[in-house]
Amino acid sequence: MTVDREQVLHTAAALLTRKATATMDEVARAAGIGRATLHRHFAGRDALIRALEELGLRTFEEAVDAARLDEDGAEDALRRLVAGVEPAAGLLAFLVTENQLFEGEGQNEGWARLDARVSALFRRGQESGEFRIDLTPSWLTDALYGLVSSASWCVQDGRMAAKDFQYMIVELLLGGARRRAE
Repeated sequence: MTVDREQVLHTAAALLTRKATATMDEVARAAGIGRATLHRHFAGRDALIRALEELGLRTFEEAVDAARLDEDGAEDALRRLVAGVEPAAGLLAFLVTENQLFEGEGQNEGWARLDARVSALFRRGQESGEFRIDLTPSWLTDALYGLVSSASWCVQDGRMAAKDFQYMIVELLLGGARRRAE
């Protein structure tokens, strides 16, 4: 039986997002594989978390690339970004809460690069008059990450319909970030 490593990682992220203290046995069970098989792919919990972070960085970077953040208005680019992030929201939710525990040089550089790209979107929106200037781009970036995480948890727990994921995030964020005529 061939094990889809990426699917195991997504399953682990979904489990660990709901239960951060899940054991490797629980991760293996959730993924439908034996503990020995899980250990052949990930030597231990630290290796699993590092692999999750690498996958998260790659997935998020692909979503940022696909969103074409420099094209059209900043609001439209933000909508594309949220749509692109949705398939990996559970993984990103886990990483947003856990990344402080497993910092590595490559991971820090990766997150800093992505944070800079998303912050640049918000800065562009401020410069074009679409977004408020009294909220820093870094705060808006962190607020976006928080909303993606919260929406992911709500969908997982059945407190929000999956079809509302993008709408709820974008409308709440833009409702607070949008610049209003004085």
